[in-house]
Amino acid sequence: MSQAHVRQVYVRQGYVRQVFDTLVIVAFVLLVWQALHMVAGDTALTAPGPTLGFLAETVTTGRFLENVAATARSFALALVLSYLVGLAIGVWMGASRLSGEVGEPLLIAFSSLPKITLYPLVLLIFGLGVASKVAFGVMHGILPVSLMTMNAIRNIPPAYLKAARTMNLTPRQTVLQVMLPATLPEVVSGLRIGFTVTLLGVLLGEMFAAKRGLGFLIISAIDQVQPQMMLTVAILLFAFAALSNAALLWLEHRLHRRA
Repeated sequence: MSQAHVRQVYVRQGYVRQVFDTLVIVAFVLLVWQALHMVAGDTALTAPGPTLGFLAETVTTGRFLENVAATARSFALALVLSYLVGLAIGVWMGASRLSGEVGEPLLIAFSSLPKITLYPLVLLIFGLGVASKVAFGVMHGILPVSLMTMNAIRNIPPAYLKAARTMNLTPRQTVLQVMLPATLPEVVSGLRIGFTVTLLGVLLGEMFAAKRGLGFLIISAIDQVQPQMMLTVAILLFAFAALSNAALLWLEHRLHRRA
């Protein structure tokens, strides 16, 4: 048996183990969900079967799809801005020692502040609508992206840069062939965390000042005592976040192994 074939066997076994572990976790969650339903009752928490049936009927309705589209548009715009602004700030503070020494404490202090306390200010500046949701999502997303990008640049081993100078690499070659591969794994970690908190910020914005979106659906379901709708939105958001984070985590691990 060749070494490549042995490697393929191990990879397949790993995939089978992951699928099995996932099924076990899903079964455990459903059992806990059913037990909590029996304790709390339908008013607080509906059973898994009826909830999943309601989900299958609801996700294809026009009203639900309109709210999904509204959240998707706001989240996509907020994520792009979070990545662009966060990377720009991180590169600037990582490349300039003075900027990093001044800006890092400010970013850390801002990250420890509950962002929801600033939402009235966001509404005053951007008003009701998409702009305020996007701005609130960006406020959450730029922090991990910028901080982890800055740390990635700071943590480049000095030997790498000395080797680049020894080989007479141009600044462009140094960035593309030395700095980018060395910083990419940690930068992707920041992008993964930024993805999650940006989504959180957009949803919070929809909960407090919006007439459309998944966050708005959750608040409406709370006001109208519709636990099935609340759980439907929660399940979809959990599935989306889990799949997206799994893909980004796979990319992150792959980059770390290469690094």
